[in-house]
Amino acid sequence: MATRDSLLELQNKISQTVLGQEAMIERLLIGLLANGNLLVEGLPGLAKTRAIKKLSKFLDAGLSRIQFTPDLLPSDITGSEIYYTSEGKGEFRFQPGPVFNNLVLADEINRAPAKVQAALLEAMEERTVTVAGTTHALPKLFLVMATQNPIEQEGTYPLPEAQMDRFLMHVYVDYPEEKSERDIMLLVRSEEEEHAASAPTTITDRLAQDTIFTARSEIHAIHVAPAVEQYIVSLIEATRYPERYDKDLRKWIQIGASPRGTIGLDKCSRAYAWLKGRDYVRPDDVQAIAHDVLRHRILLSYDAQAEGIKADQVIAKVVELVAVA
Repeated sequence: MATRDSLLELQNKISQTVLGQEAMIERLLIGLLANGNLLVEGLPGLAKTRAIKKLSKFLDAGLSRIQFTPDLLPSDITGSEIYYTSEGKGEFRFQPGPVFNNLVLADEINRAPAKVQAALLEAMEERTVTVAGTTHALPKLFLVMATQNPIEQEGTYPLPEAQMDRFLMHVYVDYPEEKSERDIMLLVRSEEEEHAASAPTTITDRLAQDTIFTARSEIHAIHVAPAVEQYIVSLIEATRYPERYDKDLRKWIQIGASPRGTIGLDKCSRAYAWLKGRDYVRPDDVQAIAHDVLRHRILLSYDAQAEGIKADQVIAKVVELVAVA
């Protein structure tokens, strides 16, 4: 089976058990293929946790779930040196934390203090953890999916813009469509019946990790024409120098996207084009993932907030104004 067919089958398997959230599942796979990390924001109960659990079920990969709380310590994530004694001799040994896994679910990341957030973000960026002067490498296949609740702000520690910039994409999860709601109810009911009848079945045909690495190699070879590369750069430049395009845009944007935005658009558009079965990137591939890559990289002005303007509206305006080369 071709590599792309294997990934599409994986996507289909997850979609059959996470109903009504096809866009989030696609973004989760794009993050995995682009070797990046995701910040997923949505109301409780919208299958954010379920999605990554199902990914680990159908992919040969381990999963760690970290529930972020105000009393969490950095060592609770990274691990620490533990003193062991044997036959009268003692030594310190490194005990890895939950971050040492293929898939890491950082649940409600904005409920932990800055030091804990920084410990996870450093591991995301460097793909290593240093404890007691020793550096430990994280697994080769590594993805963090951090979630945050947009409605409960009391007792939270919002991520600073500079730290949010380290996430490849910021994905919004909305309510499923009405036609999916009944299917969700029936799916959960059938799962409860199966669980009550017998022990859960073990998945034997899990997708091998090597398939992901092969897919990444193919995505790296996706052709991006100079005109499309210039289009990506122009989109980023429009967020930095909005006065060149529109007076409202200038009024709404305080700080534009960083170079990570350019890199993110390139990586994600290539992964998106590959999933769609093409060996080249089109401008509409860039547009398809622009909101997820840029919404957390644009700092809105006070005027925009006062007018109730959201980041998605600003990005839509940027896409509308920037001409395709």
